[in-house]
Amino acid sequence: MIVDKREYWRGKTVIVTGASGGLGLSIAEAFVKAGANVVLAARSAGPLEAAVAKLAALGQGAVLGVPTDVLRDDDVENLVARSIERFGRIDALVNNAGLSMRKAVLETTVEECREMMELNFLALVRCTRATAPQLLANRGHLVNIGSLSGKSASRWLGGYPASKFAVTAYSQQLRLELEPQGLHVLLVCPGPIARDDDRVRSPEELAKLPPEARKPGGGVKTSRIRPEMLAAKIVTACESRRRELIVPWYARIIFTLMQTSPTVADWLVRKLT
Repeated sequence: MIVDKREYWRGKTVIVTGASGGLGLSIAEAFVKAGANVVLAARSAGPLEAAVAKLAALGQGAVLGVPTDVLRDDDVENLVARSIERFGRIDALVNNAGLSMRKAVLETTVEECREMMELNFLALVRCTRATAPQLLANRGHLVNIGSLSGKSASRWLGGYPASKFAVTAYSQQLRLELEPQGLHVLLVCPGPIARDDDRVRSPEELAKLPPEARKPGGGVKTSRIRPEMLAAKIVTACESRRRELIVPWYARIIFTLMQTSPTVADWLVRKLT
């Protein structure tokens, strides 16, 4: 019997962090269109309100916006409480909030690495722990937005790859320990995401980098990914309870080489970035 995919998400609640724009907003929209109730979490109230209005206008799943700084325990606790108060349950968490970086590795300070780890990894841990009781009770979904750089490091990205490698390892630990209890963990490793509002980095930030590294994505030689396409893939991957989603798929070749022939893998990464 063919089941309407909208029925899978109907009555379920999905939290998306970093949801006021970019990939986060596209992910939230994809879940709304799939029939889920969606909670948007982001720091800035203005963009968050605009995002909620946009998704509410679709007239599909219910939408709630909760101003949230994922670096703060009390904010995350409030996010969880508000979600349960409004919808009665939490069935999926998408850990999307994060920060990229462009800098030579030896120019990257300890404090800058700490900032990367705080937002890209520790905030993810904070949100995961806060929602885990609900996700486990509902045999729910945990989606961690990693990066191709969380599988194979690249040049000129400062502390970013190390923070995303941590996300990769944490996702595997969660799968190993909690998958038998019913939790689905999906690690998403995308390449550079296309945006209408690509961040313009300061001349000071880029001055010490070679010209090719100043381009979007750190100069990686691949087409930028349409966020709505990736968002749709994430929804489908949750429905089939996939463990990893790597886009583009051929990046797996480099990841395999990293384990079998690091010399060849390093050569290939230099050629492709």
